Amino acid sequence: MSATLLAGISRTTEPQTTLRRFLALDAVVTGVNGLAYAAVSGPLGRLLGVDDSVLLGLGVFLALFGAGVGFLATRRRPPRLPVKLVVGSNLLWAVLSVAALSLWLEPTTAGAVWIPVQALTVAGFAVLQWSALRAATIGLGTNPQPRTRRTPR
Repeated sequence: MSATLLAGISRTTEPQTTLRRFLALDAVVTGVNGLAYAAVSGPLGRLLGVDDSVLLGLGVFLALFGAGVGFLATRRRPPRLPVKLVVGSNLLWAVLSVAALSLWLEPTTAGAVWIPVQALTVAGFAVLQWSALRAATIGLGTNPQPRTRRTPR
């Protein structure tokens, strides 16, 4: 993902809009990835060196997850808890992807490249969404900056 694309997505003075845009981008990428995994799990499984039934299950899960994130992106003010769950899920996915690569999977060269790339992409979504959520929360005044303690004179 290029810096120009990210700058274009986040170019707004409304933090809620930035958050919704990052959620929507995540939904599209995750949904398309999930549909591809589900629709062509056999050929992709052979290309990546991942069992096609595992890829099919992941594809269905990702398509549903992407739909849920997409729904969240349609909310005028996405609720904090569900956004935090998306961020946490994205971070968990990234960690489990790297763990699976090193502990369970025996991928092809393409898989050994693809798995860390998608893990970094998902982790990037988590960071962007968390940053946007924090900005939106501070903008609403629900998470003010910590007060500095005054010392008596």
